[in-house]
Amino acid sequence: MLTSPSILHQPTNQPFPAPRGLWLRSIPSHPSPEAMASMPEPKSSEDLRPCEKKALHEFRARVEDAIVSTQQLVKPSGREKSKSRVACGVEDLREVSLWGIPLLPSQGHEGTDVILLKFLRAREFKVSDAFAMLQKTLRWRREFEADNILEEEDLGVPTLDDAAYVNGTDREGHPVCYNICGAFKDKDLYRKTFGSKERRQRFLRSRVRFMENGIQQLRFKPGGPGSLLQVIDLKDSCGPDMKELRSATKKVVSVLQDNYPEFVVRNIFVNVSFWYYVYHALFSNLITPRTKGKFIFVRPSKVLETLLKFIAPVEIPVQYGGLKREDDDEFSPENRVSELVIKGGGMATIEVPVVEPGVTIVWDITTVGWEVTYKEEFIPDDEGSYRVLIQKEKKMEESVRNSFYINEPGKVVLTIENRTYKKKRVFHRSKSKPTIPLYNLLNQTEHPIA
Repeated sequence: MLTSPSILHQPTNQPFPAPRGLWLRSIPSHPSPEAMASMPEPKSSEDLRPCEKKALHEFRARVEDAIVSTQQLVKPSGREKSKSRVACGVEDLREVSLWGIPLLPSQGHEGTDVILLKFLRAREFKVSDAFAMLQKTLRWRREFEADNILEEEDLGVPTLDDAAYVNGTDREGHPVCYNICGAFKDKDLYRKTFGSKERRQRFLRSRVRFMENGIQQLRFKPGGPGSLLQVIDLKDSCGPDMKELRSATKKVVSVLQDNYPEFVVRNIFVNVSFWYYVYHALFSNLITPRTKGKFIFVRPSKVLETLLKFIAPVEIPVQYGGLKREDDDEFSPENRVSELVIKGGGMATIEVPVVEPGVTIVWDITTVGWEVTYKEEFIPDDEGSYRVLIQKEKKMEESVRNSFYINEPGKVVLTIENRTYKKKRVFHRSKSKPTIPLYNLLNQTEHPIA
């Protein structure tokens, strides 16, 4: 039987409280795009300010009029004008939709306002600009054939599953997309992906497909989540030498910014080196101020500390210092994660008492910023028994998982020593599971019960 670890802990199921006064800083009556990008999105149209509600009402009316009166909501290009009018203007525009959501407001779909608000926010609630953006997006999707991209079996690029994937959610329920730039340090993969203009165009198509896949996990209704959180890992990206990657990235950023408004709640760049700050400064003029406000750049030593502001430790992959392991079912949501703060120069112990033998104790532990020493041991209740050193003292440099079979009452003790002058945050969880020792199984095999 496992009892609760005998330390004071703080459950981490809820987001960490924002620093006091975060929203009390001086903000102009008309916030800048960067400031607007950092503000939490309203959960529904009812949470909008009066001027924003007015803009939404006008935008709805304009879209409704364009569809019902069969005006050309999707403006044809010069090339399309020579084609059948059915493809551009005479079709039943009542079927116009984006990401499966009808755009006709009078249909009463709960997701229509969610989609329209994305265009309004991207254009700072300027109705004419938002309407023009909507037109361009619909036209681009037709020309790019974006609606069919998920059905395409082969995009003509190498498998990039290790370079881009969705893994878990953040504290607000947004799916988290990881982009691993270091995957392209493989020269053969780099050449096959960026070696020609045609291949770079296919790469763009693969990025659009990745975005469309991520959107499939969203819920377009009040309260969402209606956007993604992006983590871009720049480790081993080789920086200035990868000019084709930089060129392709610029194109991807431009296309996604123009045609997927407000679909990314935040872009977190981790493992950022000095060269990338320079590179970002050079091409940041291609990014709108509102998009810039969603960018966060993180040095290698601050990765876990920053991710924890937005993602719970159980949802952060172990390679970033979190507790989430691939294809892992050892722990369940019922196994609560606890937090321990160790002052500079201090020491703390985590004790997991066990009163009934015949179980295996499993534990996870990680610390923010590392730079601590760590030791594991089993201390039996019987003073005549020997202590067992499970893990001798070592410097903690990654998330740790370990286990120990208990054959007598006692406790597992994890000792963490902080030899720095800064406080350290430690996250941990543990569980017990009944276990039949291997020697018992062997005995049962050799002497089966009749």
